[in-house]
Amino acid sequence: MSALDTAASVAVAPDLIRNRFEPGASEPLIFDLGHAGRANTYFGEARPLDDFLPASALRDELPLPDNSELEVVRHFTRLSQRNFSIDAGFYPLGSCTMKYNPRINDAMANLPGFRDLHPFAPDDTAQGALGVMYDLERYLSAIFGMAQFSLNPAAGAHAELAALLIAKAYFAKKGEGSTRTTVIVPDTAHGTNPASAAMVGYKVVSLRSDERGRVGVRALKAALGSDTAVCMMTNPNTLGLFEDHIKEIAEAVHAAGGLMYYDGANANALMGNARPGDMGFDLMHLNTHKTFSIPHGGGGAGHGPVGVAAHLVEFLPTPVVQKNGDTLALDFDRPESIGPMRSFWSNFAHAVRALTYIRANGGDGLTKVSQLAVLNANYVRVKVAEFLETPYDEICRHEFVASAQELKRETGVRALDIAKALLDHGFHAPTMYFPLLVPECLMIEPTETESKATLDAFIAALRGIVERAKTDPATVLDAPLTTIVGRIDETRAARSPDLRWLPPSA
Repeated sequence: MSALDTAASVAVAPDLIRNRFEPGASEPLIFDLGHAGRANTYFGEARPLDDFLPASALRDELPLPDNSELEVVRHFTRLSQRNFSIDAGFYPLGSCTMKYNPRINDAMANLPGFRDLHPFAPDDTAQGALGVMYDLERYLSAIFGMAQFSLNPAAGAHAELAALLIAKAYFAKKGEGSTRTTVIVPDTAHGTNPASAAMVGYKVVSLRSDERGRVGVRALKAALGSDTAVCMMTNPNTLGLFEDHIKEIAEAVHAAGGLMYYDGANANALMGNARPGDMGFDLMHLNTHKTFSIPHGGGGAGHGPVGVAAHLVEFLPTPVVQKNGDTLALDFDRPESIGPMRSFWSNFAHAVRALTYIRANGGDGLTKVSQLAVLNANYVRVKVAEFLETPYDEICRHEFVASAQELKRETGVRALDIAKALLDHGFHAPTMYFPLLVPECLMIEPTETESKATLDAFIAALRGIVERAKTDPATVLDAPLTTIVGRIDETRAARSPDLRWLPPSA
């Protein structure tokens, strides 16, 4: 870019250049940063675009910004730095298990033999990749007490859907497909559980927790009947409490002819300490982005293995990796399978990451991971109980719930306001208003990867916000005050989002 270009851009929009780096300044639109003709300097003088692209690919009516490459890179880099991420700060989202993603995982997924493998590669040229999938499946089965897993589903909720399709296939084969129509879902379950059940045509029966925040055996037995297909649970539940009657619950469901399904979102509390298969669960899923540290989201493929007990193996999604002597192969020939949940293995890189995490930690290391997650959660819980309600005053597992109900009654400050104020301290908010059975709920999960210093800073920030709410609530109600965007109309943003950019002429 020439000095003339720089001078021209300053002359056009000096405030955009001067203010974009100031604290609190918003990032201009990329259109506002551009300058007529700047992009074309990369193509040389007087060379039209159709020298480089066919006319069919060019559109005169498409408004495009006119920027240099460096300007584009800096613009999007600045925007990325305004995202909150696990690499930038503490993320105490309950049930989401936002823990550090070790860079060794990415290094292994980026090995050329894995990274460049074609989805149609014949099995005999993909033995390394098939070995990753085979080993990961065997490890997951051992860690969680299942007979076999399928790595086919693309995410946790996708694996829930697969598990319920497996249940449907199982009951259809038994001749009970038309009578097993009901799924029992406790009120401490994740919201995707009833949604997944409804998607495959089951009637959902909600089960209220008892005064201990757990599934009551008597209430469960009253809900069971000849129409019961599945009971969906997670253990520990979303209150962070271990379902200590789980064996009796599983026995009751099995006696009624139903299946037990385990939501693996909270599996970070269990590794090496307890196994869903030993508790009596027949089906389960895992969110490897939670338990095994692969990245969350990002718009790419997720990773949600679905596991089953021995009597359900034949129904697993295809293909599964089979070992014949020293040779590995994808097995599609499974007549009772529910079929593939998705095409190819575009989440294969996540399988590499999860296997790397397991191998790096080893059995003893995974056990310690869960023990430290429980320790950190209880440390924060005891400290937070000094200034916020903690409705279940007992040792939790990997997460716990606090309530701002009394604070709201006294000051008008809600859980939402506390969450907004935490942003001013550089912390992401905990999960809010979930589970629904706790008013003004904050569900906090510190994970095992955070230091005591980070936890202490978070506790101090939370304490300070509560104290300020009692002396000067307006400062909390107006938060956040230091972020690029302050309070927004959340109802309008949810119901009438407008994310389009239109050129001024439109």
